[in-house]
Amino acid sequence: MSRDLLLVAIALFAWGTGESAYLLFQPLYLAELGASPVSIGAILGAVGMAMTFAHVPAGYLADRFGRRIMMWSAWFLGVTAAAIMAFANSLEVFTIGAITYGITSFVSAPMNSYITAARGKWTVGRAITFTQVFYNAGAIFGPIIGGIIGNRLGYGAIYFFSTAIFSASTVIILFIQSQPTEYKKGISRSLDLSNRYFIRFLPILFIGYLGMYLAQPLTPNYLQSNHLQSLQNIGLLGSINNVGNVFFNLILGTFTTSRGFVLGQFASLIFPILILRGTGLAWFGVGYFMLGGFHAARIIALAHLRGFISSANMGLAYGIAQTIAGFAMIIAPIFAGLLYEKNPGLVYQTAIFIIIFSIIISTIFNRWYRRSSN
Repeated sequence: MSRDLLLVAIALFAWGTGESAYLLFQPLYLAELGASPVSIGAILGAVGMAMTFAHVPAGYLADRFGRRIMMWSAWFLGVTAAAIMAFANSLEVFTIGAITYGITSFVSAPMNSYITAARGKWTVGRAITFTQVFYNAGAIFGPIIGGIIGNRLGYGAIYFFSTAIFSASTVIILFIQSQPTEYKKGISRSLDLSNRYFIRFLPILFIGYLGMYLAQPLTPNYLQSNHLQSLQNIGLLGSINNVGNVFFNLILGTFTTSRGFVLGQFASLIFPILILRGTGLAWFGVGYFMLGGFHAARIIALAHLRGFISSANMGLAYGIAQTIAGFAMIIAPIFAGLLYEKNPGLVYQTAIFIIIFSIIISTIFNRWYRRSSN
């Protein structure tokens, strides 16, 4: 393992702790600040929109000017956004901080490109899932810490904790080394749109993300209002989810990327089923553990795309893929909010249907890809 890969992994461990400390409780805090379920969905959709439109330019700039500078920018912006949320005293100010934080997701394409280039003799899938294991390992502790802080000091105090942890992570990431770019003046930076594998996989990626994410945004509210789960229990479920993230990243990272993506969707299918039909904390815990398949699947999908594109366009390709996934992140919480207002159970029934459909078309694509690429 290279020095830089280890530094990125350690920085992600710290960031995972800080982000997971508040992320699970964010819908609850929004409700406390006066947001309705539809408003919560709209705000999370706006965050998703901020996440979406930054990916392609960030991927291009990473290919053009270097990945490290884009990673540094995202880390500093994340600290700033967390501080805004920590000091917010109204829904409007908090929303500005949340949307600003959403913009930091542009780091995904440059960071995954950086990890891919720094992987040494490792496969792309192993390098990316390895660093995500560190992030998810940190995220095991975050929800428990956030639940304790929230119970004793209120939701706002969680964001001060996260800001401090993000600052420590930023110090670590400053020590990574620069990588040479593969940019050459006069050479087109656009992807070849005749790349049928890349183009046809994008709508599958969108549907998969939509189905796997749909049930997630309002589940804390559902567990609190319909099943009377405490803040600490919800935090415990978040930690169980991150144990599942570590497990599925380690396990699915050993499969081929095409098979790992499908298996991740199968695992995530259990989540809406058990949230809808489960009758106690143990069942909900199993559901959150299986949701780790979603987080592994979205990372493995990027590794799968690497087989379709050249290294010179890696950042741009990752950026386009993350943008497509981002559209699902915009639509899913808004759609979930509308369904929740009508009947909370519809959120989970719809998610089950979409995931099953995505598994079918993913399997068909994989078989077509194997036949046509041989």
